[in-house]
Amino acid sequence: MAENTGSASDILIVGAGIFGTSTAYHLSKSHPSPDRIKVIDRTPFPPTHGASTDINKIIRLDYGNSFYMELAAEAMKAWTTWPELGQKGYFHKTGWVAFHEKGGDLAHRVSANFRARGSDPTVSMSLEEVRKWFGAIFQDTDMSRFEDAYHNPEVGWCDAGSATAEMMKVAVERGVQYVTGNVDELLLSDSDVRGLKLADGSEHLGEKVLLASGAWTSALMSSAEDVLKVPTANRFERQAKASGVCVAHYRLHSSEVQLLEEMPVIIYGEVADVQPPPKNNLLKFTNAHSFTNTVATPSGQRISRPPDRDQSIVSDQLKREMSERVTSRLLPQFTGRPVEYWRICWDAVTPSQDHLITRHPDPRLRNLYFAVGGSLHSYKFLPTIGQYVVKVLAGESNGEEKDRHWAWREKQFVGRGAHEKVYPQRELWEAEGG
Repeated sequence: MAENTGSASDILIVGAGIFGTSTAYHLSKSHPSPDRIKVIDRTPFPPTHGASTDINKIIRLDYGNSFYMELAAEAMKAWTTWPELGQKGYFHKTGWVAFHEKGGDLAHRVSANFRARGSDPTVSMSLEEVRKWFGAIFQDTDMSRFEDAYHNPEVGWCDAGSATAEMMKVAVERGVQYVTGNVDELLLSDSDVRGLKLADGSEHLGEKVLLASGAWTSALMSSAEDVLKVPTANRFERQAKASGVCVAHYRLHSSEVQLLEEMPVIIYGEVADVQPPPKNNLLKFTNAHSFTNTVATPSGQRISRPPDRDQSIVSDQLKREMSERVTSRLLPQFTGRPVEYWRICWDAVTPSQDHLITRHPDPRLRNLYFAVGGSLHSYKFLPTIGQYVVKVLAGESNGEEKDRHWAWREKQFVGRGAHEKVYPQRELWEAEGG
């Protein structure tokens, strides 16, 4: 018989990544009884499998989409001033160098959006200027696919896992409950979702349920959608795909640490990015050529989800792709070097790369909410995004523009996305040479 864990929580949050953590943090400040908020994730915080748990993440305002530039500017203030973040030194303002693809328009849109805000910190650079300015870093970089580049000194990176853990720590200290467990399914009543069932058989009841479960959301929704006979066109899978990118970490020699400790974040066009080494002296390369992993459910539905294996398991084909597509072209001095560790980082990516922060539209799931769709660009919003989720949970509007960007989409998205290069165009089995 399933174990019932007691009285219902006011809000159950599934997932302790940026959306779940930020929501728990803001609820801990605004809810009259924070102990009636419960966060459930499969590991202690920060969750080891989450896209938000990493040695570092990029913090930037640079968007071709003015909506997210404004949202990022709001978050940047928190990164630099909040006691939980700014005063602990998690953010490192190293600047970045972004290479501009031939025939592309992203750099121009970014600059135009900065000018519309009243100040443009970016500086256009010729490729030769990039080689000279940053010395030995770019001396052998293949720049043949690029027109030019630009430098923004105002952005940088953060200690991602530590910052996420600090935010959740504050929420828990204020009374929010944190439960370690693997959520197996949604518990349905005749009229709504009454709670969650965990793999150990325990049941956690809640007045409202928030899925902040990232790339695992479609898998979590699938059985409930089967029970309710939700048409394929109305299922969660049409809102976001589980998408992965391959990441390699190289250990630096002491001489390299001195050379690279002041390096900027490098955006290698649509191909990849490299982030400066944090205190552990690891240089992180991310291959932006993403993939999804589509599987068949027992009911015959096709959904995307991360595979059931350790994220450090990376195929030889993906390793070769990293070397041939990224390392040998971007920083060829690392070609042939042993990789300290590999990872496949998974997130939920929406067709527009907008977030999905909304209540489920089906009246039978009227107390079920989503805060997902980080789309591999949303870590920077950790401090602030939860305040908007809290308003959705309270049935309040975040204003016409935010409500529109973050709504459940009933029609196919047409237009420019917020982070277009990461929307998956291939399957994991294809990327692995299967």
